[in-house]
Amino acid sequence: MSATQFAGAYTALVTPFSGDGSQIDWPAYERLVDAQLAGGITGLVPCGTTGETPTLSDDEQRQLVERTVRLAKGKASVIVGTGSNSTKKTIESSVSALEAGADGVMIVMPYYNKPSQEGMVRHVELVAKSVRAPIVLYNIPGRTGVELSVESLLRILQACDNVVAIKDATGNVLYCQELVRRAGDRISVLSGDDALTIPQMSVGAKGVISVTSNVYPRQISECVADALAGRWDDARRKHLAMLPVHAALFMEPNPQPAKAALALKGQMQPGVRAPLVEASEACKKKLADVMAAYEAGREAS
Repeated sequence: MSATQFAGAYTALVTPFSGDGSQIDWPAYERLVDAQLAGGITGLVPCGTTGETPTLSDDEQRQLVERTVRLAKGKASVIVGTGSNSTKKTIESSVSALEAGADGVMIVMPYYNKPSQEGMVRHVELVAKSVRAPIVLYNIPGRTGVELSVESLLRILQACDNVVAIKDATGNVLYCQELVRRAGDRISVLSGDDALTIPQMSVGAKGVISVTSNVYPRQISECVADALAGRWDDARRKHLAMLPVHAALFMEPNPQPAKAALALKGQMQPGVRAPLVEASEACKKKLADVMAAYEAGREAS
């Protein structure tokens, strides 16, 4: 997969749990993936932060990848979150995901140990040389405490031809547009913030790795497709209509609200694994109100 192939709507999949959260709810997961495929999603991203990967065992992650690949059946690409703050662990997880059939991997910048720019570049280079498959970088300074600079990313692109995309969750459209200006088509930028998808695409991003698409896959797919086709009035209208939904899905730590929203739609239980807690009653009420208003608006239009 080249940089030009990374365009569209990708879903950062939640991981449904059953009962006390000790087991993955596989029937609910299969329903979730089937809904994504039916909604026209371009790619599936299991084992990311939205999938609560810090609380998943190695065996659970392997099963998630294998199950996702089997369900996707070539209808959508499978890009697995394999990043950690250990370069060795990231390489091992990436190799495992690719052996299980993944099309590529997504690696977050190392968190907590806060490496320098040189450390981040070295981390990516070591992974890229060990894993000969497409790599999506994940830049989310709000969670990692470090931000990969545009200059450092340009160095990585010169050294690593299999780094082909970046999930930009800096929350800063200036970062996106500077990267697009300087890197051109060498790398595909995917928005990492649902509320910034169309603003980022307006300056050159090619799509989104979305949380909201867990709940509304077709609507996110259509919005991104409109933007890619240059139907900006349609894309803007759909994007603005969904802003209250995006806001509600992030009013508490992700993926608490997303799972609550899916529970409201009868698709899974709302439970998460500690240290996260189930969405509050106030959050659930807000979600119910916002989703009802959004869906009523779609029907009216």
